[in-house]
Amino acid sequence: MPWNSLIRMAKFHGVVMEQKAFQDYYKDHSSHCYGCGRLNPYGLQIKSYWDGDETVCRFHPQPYHTAMKGFVYGGLIASVIDCHGTATAAAASYRAQNREMDTDPELRFVTGSLHVEYHLPTPIGRPMDLRATIKQIKGRKVVVKVSLFSGDKLCAKGEVLAIQIPDKLKNMVVAP
Repeated sequence: MPWNSLIRMAKFHGVVMEQKAFQDYYKDHSSHCYGCGRLNPYGLQIKSYWDGDETVCRFHPQPYHTAMKGFVYGGLIASVIDCHGTATAAAASYRAQNREMDTDPELRFVTGSLHVEYHLPTPIGRPMDLRATIKQIKGRKVVVKVSLFSGDKLCAKGEVLAIQIPDKLKNMVVAP
């Protein structure tokens, strides 16, 4: 089964999981994001999952994600942290409301702010493993802390302020 399949059965840091990715619960109108949209054929299509009270994501950077030869472009790192953070915010909000992610009303989040600290260059050719925790849920705002590893090396940390999209904006379509 590929990593980004609807149901994941994999060993991730010693934890065996069989679950649907958060992003695979998103309705079609919410599935076009460059970072996590399953309906964006040109996007990254990251997948996020629960692992206890943390969330996890694994992304395999490609040679064209290069900053300098052999290392991942920092903007890609920020994008993956951002999308994993907003997906974590959505999943945590459903969990806080004791709801399944396929229930209505849909809870979707956008980035209010993103802060990234780069600790080490992130090599291409190895998966990037992300772990996120919820720092705070307050009303429509969720603060998520994300750590990005390559192997056992901490390469970047991020903090995402995710803001829940109001219902009236969810179905808006902008003409090209």
